[in-house]
Amino acid sequence: MDRCDECLFVYSALDSGALPQRLRDLAGRYPAALREVPDPRRRPAPEVWSPLEYACHVRDVFRVQADRLALALRVDAPEFAPMGRDELVVTERYNAQEPEVVLADLATAADGFAARFAALGETELARTGVYPWPRPETRTLRWLGRHTVHEAEHHLLDIRRAAGAGTAGGA
Repeated sequence: MDRCDECLFVYSALDSGALPQRLRDLAGRYPAALREVPDPRRRPAPEVWSPLEYACHVRDVFRVQADRLALALRVDAPEFAPMGRDELVVTERYNAQEPEVVLADLATAADGFAARFAALGETELARTGVYPWPRPETRTLRWLGRHTVHEAEHHLLDIRRAAGAGTAGGA
């Protein structure tokens, strides 16, 4: 995956040096997006997550990606475990969590991942790990950072759709 046809994110268009600030900026956009939704716990359809569930997922993506980054710096070409995204929605009771706590935790997780990413040089950015989704594939840490930005951008679009304000180019 190097381009998302749904939200129009292009991985190669994002410079590695811009990633840390972009991650922090994205986290800062979640409070307004979630506030635009009349009921952040309501699922638009049974198979579609609620806006709160998307915010919880993005918080956990930042956390998991930080762990994957740390592992790839310690171990040559590690195989990253799947995060269990669909299971976490249930086991962590995403829809029962408090939105303000989720948003604070999302900002903290984004900042932590951004700080770790900012410390990487070209040698570290080129390190690889086997990323599990959508199929196992060797990816660089540069790609990991870009993919994390994509996740956060894409799920902002999902939240905005739930608020009735989303457009494909608006994320």
